[in-house]
Amino acid sequence: MTTTATTPATSAGAATPQRPSYARQVLALVRRNLIHIKRMPEMLADVTFQPIMFVLLFAYVFGGSIQTDGAAYREWLLPGIMAQTIAFSSFIVAVGLTSDIDKGVVDRFRSLPISRSAVLVARSISSLIHSSLGIVVMAVTGLFIGWRLHNGFAESALGFALVLLFGFAMIWIGIFVGSRMRSVEAVNGVMFTTMFPLTFLADTFAPAKNMPHWLRVIAEWNPISALTQAMRTLWGNGAPADLDAQWPMHHPVLASAVWSIAIAAITAPIAIRAFQKRTEA
Repeated sequence: MTTTATTPATSAGAATPQRPSYARQVLALVRRNLIHIKRMPEMLADVTFQPIMFVLLFAYVFGGSIQTDGAAYREWLLPGIMAQTIAFSSFIVAVGLTSDIDKGVVDRFRSLPISRSAVLVARSISSLIHSSLGIVVMAVTGLFIGWRLHNGFAESALGFALVLLFGFAMIWIGIFVGSRMRSVEAVNGVMFTTMFPLTFLADTFAPAKNMPHWLRVIAEWNPISALTQAMRTLWGNGAPADLDAQWPMHHPVLASAVWSIAIAAITAPIAIRAFQKRTEA
């Protein structure tokens, strides 16, 4: 009597799950990041309570001792605080990315049928949404303390578009730092050491013209100064730059766009390579 060996059915004819489109991958990961923020609402403190604190602190505590030409200090101040907040979008993405890598979340993503670059794109979009909430909070706060838009819808919209463009560029710096650092603590140290001086050594909270000449030159070539002056120009929140100011202060909209594109073009390839090297098997 012979027995017939049975072999399991091959999966050749079985339907294999299709890989989702790139857009669906990104949207799913963005949704995951936003749900993470929803479940940890304290993560919103830097774009809710902190902007309000800065606006009220500088407007009412320091505003009386800071002189600006051609505009009330509260109106002159708001673009500077918005520029600082969007610059810190790099901080947000760096901390989030480092945390995901350190906890093995990115390794689990690699086991799924998704592109590795989708992780970076989703992280950048969710971080930009996070930072944009801070801009909205500051705009509403500013309306209560007397800040206004004076130059019409088109120029006002262009000002907000420049903010988002600069935030997108800064996100790639955050991706690079997040890919290079080995812990959230290291990210905190690096980003605070670099971002705080960068945002204060600029035409943000006090006019750069009152600085020593050599320091004023550095401040006026700071990309954050260009963004701040661009918003003031487009929104009618300040006087034109002095004749002896540096070139970015006389052409702030163009300078801000050029700075944003240049930062993104230089740092994006470096950040992608750093992320790939950090997450390779």
